[in-house]
Amino acid sequence: MAVLRPLAHDDLEVLLQVQREGGEVGLGHIFPQDEHPFPVARVRARWEAEIDDPGTDCFAVVLDGRLAGFAATRGDELLHFGTAVRTWGTGLAGAAHDEVLAHLRGQGHRAAWLRVFDDNRRAVRFYERRGWRATGTTSRTTFPPYPVLRRYERDLPVDV
Repeated sequence: MAVLRPLAHDDLEVLLQVQREGGEVGLGHIFPQDEHPFPVARVRARWEAEIDDPGTDCFAVVLDGRLAGFAATRGDELLHFGTAVRTWGTGLAGAAHDEVLAHLRGQGHRAAWLRVFDDNRRAVRFYERRGWRATGTTSRTTFPPYPVLRRYERDLPVDV
């Protein structure tokens, strides 16, 4: 059963709630909320632009008919990915991840890349278990306090 559908502007209120909660719970050690609260307006503006960008494919992750996560790809990059805190450990993220990879393969890509915060151990474990390999390439996010992002890559075999 598919868990992805196209993301629409009407989804943004729920998406921002899901993303904010995930950011606070999963990234609070990277972005201390008393100093660097979740930037709702900036993230909303980014999603609005990406939904309208024909070069970016934006998806809602759906569970029981409700938005329970998000994903976006741009070219061969997995640009955004996350699921609602209430779904962590249920397998929803794994199913959504597999659909995103199928989408990338369907676009003709044979390899993909993403960036993840070095200090986001939960995400690092998630991606490494699914065949993503860390590279030596790092950058910094545009959000204060500007933590390090590491590039990960993986092949997209046709038979997976």
